[in-house]
Amino acid sequence: MSRSQSTVPSGSDPGSQPLLALKAFTKSFGPVEALKDVELEVHAGEVVALVGDNGAGKSTLIKSISGAQPPDSGSATWEGRPVRLSTPHDATAIGIATVYQDLALAENLDVVANLFLGQEIANTLPGVRVLDETAMEKKAVELLSSLGVTTLRSVRTEVAMLSGGQRQAVAIARSLLGDPKLVMLDEPTAALGIVQTAQILKLIERLRDRGLGVIVISHNLANVFEVADRIAVLRLGRLAASFRADDTTREQVVASITGLDTEDRATEETEL
Repeated sequence: MSRSQSTVPSGSDPGSQPLLALKAFTKSFGPVEALKDVELEVHAGEVVALVGDNGAGKSTLIKSISGAQPPDSGSATWEGRPVRLSTPHDATAIGIATVYQDLALAENLDVVANLFLGQEIANTLPGVRVLDETAMEKKAVELLSSLGVTTLRSVRTEVAMLSGGQRQAVAIARSLLGDPKLVMLDEPTAALGIVQTAQILKLIERLRDRGLGVIVISHNLANVFEVADRIAVLRLGRLAASFRADDTTREQVVASITGLDTEDRATEETEL
């Protein structure tokens, strides 16, 4: 294997145990094979970017890991232990959080309500359960501040009034309330401006600095090279290559995405 296709994460100890390891993940939808024998490792404190053309299987892989669309076959280990990812609850229970591209935020609710939706903090009084708005607001401010989210005027602002970057930050912050060890982000910078994109990339770096494993789907290779430790290329449902981001070029990644690397090798073998 060439140095540019090393499977050793650049931000991890080569001998360390991966946080998540997938083996032979396969998923079909009728006659369409969306994933075929995909193997992937993610370490704590590492950002792995999933790249590939439309239909390569990136979103399907994320959904398989999250339990939303469990694989038809294959196995997974979490911190060295075999685990089943058959439902979203299975994934969240072991420490996997997912932020999908649609964010799933309630537009008519404020930031605090969105952060704690379904997991509100409450005080139990005789015969009644009362939401602790003060505690939730305090924790919301602390969480957003710890992530470096400083552009919000107030955590009581309705989500409908927020920019795209602010919404993405709120969705990522919400995913951290369960203290996950792995966060998966589906196109977190899609449709964002330059300034907002930079803010989200900084936020991804802070997740890594907190020791979390991060999987990011992105079509923007400039963003990928800015934050990723390793780049996993999916092509036609298969893992085509895994590159160390600091030891490869954009041209090599593009060649792997398009299949030109395979064609080049075939040409070389023919010439020999």
